[in-house]
Amino acid sequence: MPTDVAPVAAGRRKAGQSIDPAKVVRLMLAFFGDSEVPLAHAVDGAAVPPPYQPLLVHGGHMTEVLERRHGGALSVHPYRIRREGDIYGRRIDLRAAGHDAVVMTGIMIFNLALVGAAVREEIVQAASPLGEILIRHRILRRVAPDAFLRFDPADPLVARFGLSSPRPAYGRLATIDCDGRPAVDLLEIVRP
Repeated sequence: MPTDVAPVAAGRRKAGQSIDPAKVVRLMLAFFGDSEVPLAHAVDGAAVPPPYQPLLVHGGHMTEVLERRHGGALSVHPYRIRREGDIYGRRIDLRAAGHDAVVMTGIMIFNLALVGAAVREEIVQAASPLGEILIRHRILRRVAPDAFLRFDPADPLVARFGLSSPRPAYGRLATIDCDGRPAVDLLEIVRP
């Protein structure tokens, strides 16, 4: 369902443009050969409820925000990886150090041609969260939220959290520019 997003989420779109976040998620899933239809709809950034709003409605790296929230480092757990030339994607779960619970699930699609060999190798190793890698290598970057979403409790991505009772989850679509060029498309969904 198309909707205009709040100014904090406008990213690089021009005023009056809208985005169908569910369509973007479908396209991201299709990169992995998946045909699932996300059970999600767009919400305005101002309508994202607490405690999700400070976790999602910002222009920073999710890695830093979640590390502050959970008091320590995150570990990355990719469960699907696909690479087509310089286009590298992974479906991941992030866990806080010392915890089994997934604190974020998502999808990352990265144009590896836009970073140097050392950064590219570290990303492909999938041993560290992307934000941590980019920060450590001092890549000039800008994180631009494009849209915010509410996921139905029955959505397969929400199932990644293994909740004992079904609850909706909230997430965001974002783009990371590396050295001034759009390099990464992200779907980030935080634990309900």
